[in-house]
Amino acid sequence: MKLVLFGATGHVGQSLLDEALARGHEVTAVVRDPSRLPQRHDHLKVVTGDVSRPASWTDAARGSDAAIASLSARRDQDASRVPAYARTLLDHLGDAGITRLAWVGGAGSLEVAPGRRVIDAPDFPAAWRPEAEAQGEALEVFRAYRGPVEWTYVSPAALLEPGDRTGAYRVGGEQLLVDASGHSRISMADYAVALLDRLERRDAANRRITVAY
Repeated sequence: MKLVLFGATGHVGQSLLDEALARGHEVTAVVRDPSRLPQRHDHLKVVTGDVSRPASWTDAARGSDAAIASLSARRDQDASRVPAYARTLLDHLGDAGITRLAWVGGAGSLEVAPGRRVIDAPDFPAAWRPEAEAQGEALEVFRAYRGPVEWTYVSPAALLEPGDRTGAYRVGGEQLLVDASGHSRISMADYAVALLDRLERRDAANRRITVAY
């Protein structure tokens, strides 16, 4: 496929880029600072743009089959931008002829019990709360959307960390996935495998899923 990737210079974004290129996809990476992503592959095109300014990326993205957005906002002053990014993409991807979007979501809004989310735990780290709340708001943007863009919101496990690519993972829905020891984790490499699988198989349209070991 031809893919446009927003956020390719982040840790998860780099894993997604590596996985997409390894599968033979052509990737247009939209980044604010192209010096952070050297041109290093025949199937990679790096363009300067900002997701919040569609005019900066619409022409470069035109002709792509799908978009991937990995837009982190861990600093308090940035967190409020996340739902706005989601709304901007949903409103303007069509200008580039793109009708499919995979969104790197958060785990905070996943349920650990009926009516109780990960973020509701009293020991949820305060430093992570702004981004978790913003990702929850972004999820509501997707759920309220009524338009032509087919979206998939992919929540990771509670712990998303560097690690090997095994190709093994489980797919869930609204509940946090844990292993036999009660741990919820996945490597960034295997998260990228799971997200790219969804785009290729087109089996999670217009819903939130979660992936974990």
